[in-house]
Amino acid sequence: MRAPEVNASLLDEFSDALWLEDGLSRNTLDSYRNDLQLFSTWLKKRKPDVSFLTDATRSDILNFLETRVSEKIKASTASRELSSLKRFYRYLLRQGKISVDPSLNIETPKMQRHLPESLSEIEVEQLLNAPDLAAPLGLRDRAMLEVLYASGLRVSELINLKYSQVSMDMGILKILGKGRKERLAPLGDESLEWLGRYTREARPALLNGIVTDTIFVTTRGSAMTRQAFWYLIKRYAHQVNITKQLSPHTLRHAFATHLLNHGADLRVVQLLLGHADISTTQIYTHIARERLKKLHAAHHPRG
Repeated sequence: MRAPEVNASLLDEFSDALWLEDGLSRNTLDSYRNDLQLFSTWLKKRKPDVSFLTDATRSDILNFLETRVSEKIKASTASRELSSLKRFYRYLLRQGKISVDPSLNIETPKMQRHLPESLSEIEVEQLLNAPDLAAPLGLRDRAMLEVLYASGLRVSELINLKYSQVSMDMGILKILGKGRKERLAPLGDESLEWLGRYTREARPALLNGIVTDTIFVTTRGSAMTRQAFWYLIKRYAHQVNITKQLSPHTLRHAFATHLLNHGADLRVVQLLLGHADISTTQIYTHIARERLKKLHAAHHPRG
């Protein structure tokens, strides 16, 4: 078989293994495959005699990363591409397709930490109060924002939430997150009250006889898209004059930041967010630390 066919076959095997082992989403699998395909294309152009991925050396990977950095890609992109290569070559080594892992001990590029933009507690309150409660859609939006802020769900988890995942008596959501890992997300009394009110007063009008287990529905009786929810966040932020750079995960960031500001343990926040690695959660400690420094500077006599 020619190199392109062999490489494509290896990528197929690797993708199947990732799906079976970790239950990764199609988007994540495509991301791995795109990174590896990029390296494969680079290898073929740079070293036609070493166009098989199984023949790549440590120097090839280092040269590839050097080329990518010279192209002014973000450090986070370079880090992700190296992570894809490391996982791929560890897989090949386990399968006995290579005898030496060429990615071994190659350090991840140092990344500058980009703190997610978060909202203050007052700004969150303004955002939650923005929807028009006289309309069924406004009541739906208020319930969505309340549940999101109370639970720290990902937007994709919120828009696909089913009643079968909710225990109103216990105030708990059962969430199947990334990597098909299950976690429990508690809801506070406030969000439970809004969820119940939406269910009774607004949802039947939106469904108009349509039967579905999806909680938050559109006027067509279907689940909302991530893009549509992102549009709602931006519209309500503009409505209450919030000018910060927001993202679809703004309330998730606020959830984590405000918990830490009020003394929550980092490990607890990690469990609530569904992060596999504590290092992913630790970025929020930087936000909390910056807030403490600003408070000290503003209120201490020698600040």
